[in-house]
Amino acid sequence: MARRLRIGIDTGGTFTDVVAIDEESGRLVTTKTPSTPSDPAEGFLDGVRKVLSLVEGDTDVTAFVHGTTVATNQLLEGKVGRLGFITTEGFGFLLEIARQSVPDGYGNSYFWVKPPRIVPADLVKTVGGRLDHTGAEIRPFDEAEARQVARWFRDQGVDTLGVCFLHAYADASHERRMREVLAEEHPNAIVSLSSDVLREYREYERAMTTLVDAAVKPRVGAYVRGISARLPEGVPFYVMKSNGGVLSAEEVVHQPITTVLSGPAAGALGAALVAGAAGFERVLTCDGGGTSTDVSVVLGGEPTLTTEGTVGAYPSKIPMIDVVTVGAGGGSVAWLSREGSLKVGPRSAGADPGPLCYGRGGTEPTVTDAHVVLGRIPPHLLGGEVPLDVSAAATGLSKLGDSLELDLPSVAAGVLEISAWNQANALRQVTVKRGLDVRDFTLVTFGGSGSLLLCRLVDILGCASVLVPRDPGNLSAFGLLTVDVKNDYVQTLVARHSALEPSRVASAFAALEAQAAVALDGEGFSRAEQQYVRTADLRYYGQAFEVRVPVSGLDLDAARDAFHDAHEQTYGYSFRDKPEQQVEWVNLRVTGVGPIRRPELVSLEPGGPPVASGTRLVWFDADYQETPIYWRPDLSPGNTIIGPAIIEEYGSTVPLHPGFRAEVDSFGNLIITKEGVA
Repeated sequence: MARRLRIGIDTGGTFTDVVAIDEESGRLVTTKTPSTPSDPAEGFLDGVRKVLSLVEGDTDVTAFVHGTTVATNQLLEGKVGRLGFITTEGFGFLLEIARQSVPDGYGNSYFWVKPPRIVPADLVKTVGGRLDHTGAEIRPFDEAEARQVARWFRDQGVDTLGVCFLHAYADASHERRMREVLAEEHPNAIVSLSSDVLREYREYERAMTTLVDAAVKPRVGAYVRGISARLPEGVPFYVMKSNGGVLSAEEVVHQPITTVLSGPAAGALGAALVAGAAGFERVLTCDGGGTSTDVSVVLGGEPTLTTEGTVGAYPSKIPMIDVVTVGAGGGSVAWLSREGSLKVGPRSAGADPGPLCYGRGGTEPTVTDAHVVLGRIPPHLLGGEVPLDVSAAATGLSKLGDSLELDLPSVAAGVLEISAWNQANALRQVTVKRGLDVRDFTLVTFGGSGSLLLCRLVDILGCASVLVPRDPGNLSAFGLLTVDVKNDYVQTLVARHSALEPSRVASAFAALEAQAAVALDGEGFSRAEQQYVRTADLRYYGQAFEVRVPVSGLDLDAARDAFHDAHEQTYGYSFRDKPEQQVEWVNLRVTGVGPIRRPELVSLEPGGPPVASGTRLVWFDADYQETPIYWRPDLSPGNTIIGPAIIEEYGSTVPLHPGFRAEVDSFGNLIITKEGVA
């Protein structure tokens, strides 16, 4: 009988990670293959072929689930292409005015150069017609002017357009008519409507999110369709979304902005599942790759969400797992500033040419080069598939050290120290800056480079413990197999709590749930399977930003009380006992969920005592020392390893510093603690 497999594929900057799970036995098969930046689809298909070759017997693939960086990389690189913007008459400078914010405070305003807008002023056109904030029509839509604008963009060869009319969140009729006009006058145009992308108020954020959606739509659409055409017909193909859910490839091409944090979201979900099974509910995730490190917070088994995210220079106000990214991956370049000080990242050597030790023509030393010179990683990657040139890494780092008057071990250790602090500062952003005590959390490290600096992170941050899951280099790909189909819907409804009409709230929630139901119908979920999660954005009257809280049924008072609690936890105070400070409702949200069958983590059988497979000279603290090497697949539950030691496996390495210990739990996770710390 053929094995029924679900396959998760996570495309990173350096490697494409692949996990196949046997739906009957729960057995995992994992592998990696080099990413192909020039055509990410090639790396995807190479990974599928490779993992299938590792599975014995006949196979029947039941689904592909993909985490992609196509949209993310396009935005990070600023390659948005030539966009046009259509908005309400009188609001043509909406993008130029923006939020009037200046980086680093207004004291910097004399020196700050305003960056280019996502759409230059000459490609912004306005159309007559006006709605008020309730959706009532003040002036009718000017169809003649709309046709003139559509023809102008057609004649200018601008084929990607965003449409954002004032108060379209309350009534989408003017925007929908504009799309019909564009279809008639400019049929080649790719169009995004704000009422489809983000149906909530705040014109600038809604316009920017719509334009980002339009910008990535051609590339994401071509990429997803290209892969779909080369996969077996009839096998479902899902793409990971930033909100922690997946969506079918057929639908994701219409909502490309939802994929901007696709890969990091999968990693956070995989870490949440593994840590929860191991008994940890308060978790920090640290996903280290070749280009960057992504960090997030898991509370009560669920990653925290935000709608205040940015990708590159572009705000994207869509629900996304709250991930902070720092340019501190294995390929991060070590360089000298103009002042002569050592810097690491955010620039990366990427997958091609990669670090010096890859031997592919790289010219600058990287974090990976520092690790291999100090013996922290073996002179090869992927179990020997990728040999590393240690002498090339040493030559490049020595040259850098000469400029700093440092010997080779000292400059390599300095590179790793800076990289560790870069990661630690990112972890502080998601904890200390949000009122959370990092000492209350367990750190989960994964990704190819995520566990290399974990002992130093414990020293810097004071985390209680560190969990390194099985196959940490493939945890993001595993996370892809743990997520449900999810769609988010929002409707602005601004009203003070004291004047809020329950019937109005009920009607709005019902309309949002109806939209969610139709979408889940299309994904193949019966109405009995579908789940709807209600939340709302609340604030104190007069505040500019909101806090999201759950809404149970129509218990509006319970939601208000939950807001007081959440506000106090986030900002350190609340006005619970001051009724004169009124609570205001702003947005209602519904998440439609189509649940899938999650893989079950399998407990392992205890084995014999750990046996080192060899030794290697490794630099710890101030000198090289002969260090035992353990092959992680040979370890079993109950084993304890005392540092210094190196624990290696196919896709990752854990350098265990002196003074640290690693214990293997029943699921095969490494639980690492600092000796003498309770």
